[in-house]
Amino acid sequence: MPHYHSLGHIPPKRHTQFRRPDGQLYAEELFSTEGFSNSYSLLYHHYPPTAILNVSKPISMKPSLAGDMEMLHRSFKSFDVAPQDDFLESRVILLTNNDVQIGMARPRHSMTAYFYKNGDSDEVIFVHQGSGTCRTNYGELDFKYGDYIIIPRGVIYQMNFDTEDNKLLIIESHSPIIYPKKYTSKTGQLLEHSPYCERDIKQPKNLQTIIEEGEFLIKTKKEDQLYPYTYKYHPFCLIGWDGFHYPYIFSIHDFEPITGRIHMPPPIHQTFEAHNFVICSFVPRLFDYHPLSIPAPYWHSNIDSDEVMYYVDGQFMSKGHVEPGQMSLHPGGIPHGPTPGAQEASIGKSATEELAVMIDTFKPLRVTQAALDLEIKDYHLHWL
Repeated sequence: MPHYHSLGHIPPKRHTQFRRPDGQLYAEELFSTEGFSNSYSLLYHHYPPTAILNVSKPISMKPSLAGDMEMLHRSFKSFDVAPQDDFLESRVILLTNNDVQIGMARPRHSMTAYFYKNGDSDEVIFVHQGSGTCRTNYGELDFKYGDYIIIPRGVIYQMNFDTEDNKLLIIESHSPIIYPKKYTSKTGQLLEHSPYCERDIKQPKNLQTIIEEGEFLIKTKKEDQLYPYTYKYHPFCLIGWDGFHYPYIFSIHDFEPITGRIHMPPPIHQTFEAHNFVICSFVPRLFDYHPLSIPAPYWHSNIDSDEVMYYVDGQFMSKGHVEPGQMSLHPGGIPHGPTPGAQEASIGKSATEELAVMIDTFKPLRVTQAALDLEIKDYHLHWL
């Protein structure tokens, strides 16, 4: 979770009178999860955020499961997801369970006709290709290649892209995305041994108070249904806000790798955590420096977790050729590890330039029908 932040104008005391220039009260909104028992922010609207003009019928966003062999090493070419003009229509879920949905999006155009709010999940949008601005009711976040955009559930936003060729890895978490607890103090500060610190967190800026009446469409996702709500007032009518619950950006390029004399286990790459899964960042780093070290990893059995590896750039040390955007799934219960020859080839090497995002889930992932269309056939045989 991010640290305290404030933008715009707020009253000196919460839950007290705070008036517009015309004498009317600003509309104070408490924005929180888990009732009133978790981190929160206080938002001050020019107009109440409850003026609904119309609610249309929901549209199903529920993925279709493949339902075939689940315990099988698989790999997918996520870049083969067809690009779409619309941001939401471009999102394709490839893997899913009760805790998380993992997908790919290739939107061509910015969001101009509507706003989006995920009422189910915190979103992690990893920008593999493209740049632009994520406009939210909390302010703006400029994004580029390598950024993790963290959007807590309930945040209203629009994605504005600079170009038409955008590639986004999207992780939807049904629980809050937080800093790893092993890296934080009792008060939530990132500790000295953490691979990043608060200085690396990019917070919202340029809060725009848009005072407009009209018809503003907000598409809200809840339990895999997309509900089109039309509101009377522009959702970006905040005069100010403060708190701990807001969107932010962390760049994978600011992750400082942890290294050792012998091969270090995957938890050293952990970047975020949530209920029943973690997100890790593999970044360029020096290899192990024991005189007899084997930099490539040992074979390992994922007995209690499924491992998803999303390859971003560079040559991955434990693999043969992998392409950017390739996504592998190594399910729990069967071992996996370096491909033939990778261990010997790694001996004597001093560094790696690999860049990848790893998602480890502690409940089995299900493969969607859409993922099968992208599958690399017979991937499970490539260790022969």
